[in-house]
Amino acid sequence: LVSCVGWTTADELFSCSDDHQVMKWNPVSSEATRVLRLPEEVYPIDLHWFPRGTGGKKQSQADSFVLTSSDGKFHLISKLGRVEKSVEAHCGAVLAGRWNYEGTALVTAGEDGQVKIWSKSGMLRSTLAQQATPVYSVSWAPDSDKVLYTSGKQLIIKPLQPNAKIVQWKAHDGLILKTDWSSVNDLILSAGEDCRYKVWDSFGRVLYNSQPQEYPITSIAWALDGELFAVGSFNTLRLCDKTGWSYALEKPNTGSIFAISWSIDGTQLAGACGNGQVIFAHVLEQHWEWKNLEITLIKRRTMKVHNVTNDAVDLLEFRDRVIKASLSYGYLVVSTSLQCYVFSTKNWNTPLIFDLKEGTVSLILQAERHFLLVDGGGLYLYSYEGRLISSPKYPGMRTDILNAKTVSLSNDTLAVKDKADEKVIYIFEALSGKPLGDGKPLTHKTEIVEIALDQKGLTSERKVAFIDKNRDLFITSVKRFGKEQKIVKIGTMVQSLAWNDTSNILCGIQDSRFTVWYYPNTVYVDKDLLPKTLYEKDASEFSKSPQVVSFVGNQVTIRRADGSLVHLHISPYPAILHHYVSTSSWEDGLRLCRFVKDQTLWACLAAMAVANKDMTTAEIAYAAIGEIDKVQYINSIKDLPSKESRLAHMLLFSGNTQEAETLLLQSGLVYQAIQVNINLFNWERALDLAVKHRTHVDTVLAYRQKFLEDFGKKETNQRFLQYAEGVSV
Repeated sequence: LVSCVGWTTADELFSCSDDHQVMKWNPVSSEATRVLRLPEEVYPIDLHWFPRGTGGKKQSQADSFVLTSSDGKFHLISKLGRVEKSVEAHCGAVLAGRWNYEGTALVTAGEDGQVKIWSKSGMLRSTLAQQATPVYSVSWAPDSDKVLYTSGKQLIIKPLQPNAKIVQWKAHDGLILKTDWSSVNDLILSAGEDCRYKVWDSFGRVLYNSQPQEYPITSIAWALDGELFAVGSFNTLRLCDKTGWSYALEKPNTGSIFAISWSIDGTQLAGACGNGQVIFAHVLEQHWEWKNLEITLIKRRTMKVHNVTNDAVDLLEFRDRVIKASLSYGYLVVSTSLQCYVFSTKNWNTPLIFDLKEGTVSLILQAERHFLLVDGGGLYLYSYEGRLISSPKYPGMRTDILNAKTVSLSNDTLAVKDKADEKVIYIFEALSGKPLGDGKPLTHKTEIVEIALDQKGLTSERKVAFIDKNRDLFITSVKRFGKEQKIVKIGTMVQSLAWNDTSNILCGIQDSRFTVWYYPNTVYVDKDLLPKTLYEKDASEFSKSPQVVSFVGNQVTIRRADGSLVHLHISPYPAILHHYVSTSSWEDGLRLCRFVKDQTLWACLAAMAVANKDMTTAEIAYAAIGEIDKVQYINSIKDLPSKESRLAHMLLFSGNTQEAETLLLQSGLVYQAIQVNINLFNWERALDLAVKHRTHVDTVLAYRQKFLEDFGKKETNQRFLQYAEGVSV
């Protein structure tokens, strides 16, 4: 039987079997050569290649692998088949060996129930765990600071530093045979003798539990980008989405598949089979949709474009195999193993082609004006004409673990969630690749899970929405001029979110409701108005944990837990209103609201009018939703004599007292500034201003005295007593 397989490059695979041979395969030319013959008493069990250096740096050991064997040793073997070192590791067989992501440590697990950590030269560093039952599988955490290992039916996550908290839970009803932990999405896979495979998050909560299969699950493995995983069993190979549902099921005649290894580019996998064969499988028929176009990868180098409006079909041929693709904003961007193709959806015949440096692109993100390529070496921003615009960098950058939830791109801004400190979002100017503003990243109080930038509007008003670990949704402005911009919470228990591509409307799945925030900026204008600008719909029809796939025009696409897609349509009017407001057509906006007669739309218009300081419209809109107090206040603002005081009261209306006061003082309207503070009962501040500007101290004291008399209280504040002596009111 073949016991283990591992890819070196996208076109070279090594396999080991119980005939003591290590073979090298080239799946393209389908030739196999023998690299090494192991001694008769050595039966190989697990193989893992030394990781390619992060950031494209070749490491000295890069072309070697660790092979664990049944005689209790592990062997460090070079690519040419020379055994560099053999180390006595366990009593009984060494069942698993895994390098960490940096290649600085090796973990081995044995039949003797021990889990040991070794240096990269093969010296024992520590024994992490000891137990009575064999450890069949072991995986590193994404940060290489914890190790996941099996203990019978239990899964255990143990941090490397001593005395840290261990997470342990019963995962299966039978022995657990294989585990894998993805560095990109932080999810854990487990496969057991109870014929089930499961997906867990890193806290041990089950996200997917398969139906019992016919045979025990003998192997399971994540693709490198964390979007897919493969499951191997007796005569069975299955391809699944990261949320658990199956894309495809094959029944090859292989015996049990004991190990699965994905190639670096994620387009193919190899399996080690019980009947002595090595099985190769290619991932095909990926699907991209946008507006009226459907694109399918029908062969490894061919895409089919189907325009559903006129049933036209185009075939796109590529020189090398397709690795990643993205379709949005009227462009199809495809990366092959060596090149990047950019097609305009108006013309499929003349793509723009440029060469890639690193090769394995792990992520493509598109905005209206440009797109981002992420590979092992860095982040690269290209225009649709194929010009490299910028290549942003930040300290401790690890690009191999970025995914669509942790990077977001808009026309002028790029946001990246850091892995080293998960509370931090780095924000870059797209055109220069430099950090935005004063260069300080945005910091939140808890770990952030998902981020998204809005796509439209002025650069100065760019917003970023993010979900934190507690599933709360926050929104904040990207631009920070010195002052700390407030981060405002606008939703709770949010599973998934997406911004609209043509206007700043946000949608998300919140608890058991599907919610659309028609004008999220309301929180900065008039917080009480936010609930009135929402659209909510019961989301129980989407089953549990649905994900928003896209929000294009007024159509939202949602993927349910079973993999099916559901399309939802939302009202087109808010988007039209956004368009009117961006061109300052207030009359048209009013006409639209009067025509639709919808409270939600009026509330949006009211908030937009206040944000753009158009008081006439704001007054009409507030009257329409029956907020009489606000109408009165707006009327009183209109009657104020000077432009500055009108502006200041507008700021007060939105709750920005500090800015209003500053504005009044700058314009020399000291008395108004004092009066504002008196009206808000900020006595201390009112007195400070009066004393500082040597004016109206008596007025402040008079108001204070009246206030105290009304409530029948005595003056206790020392400063007021002190000034009251010197001033006769």
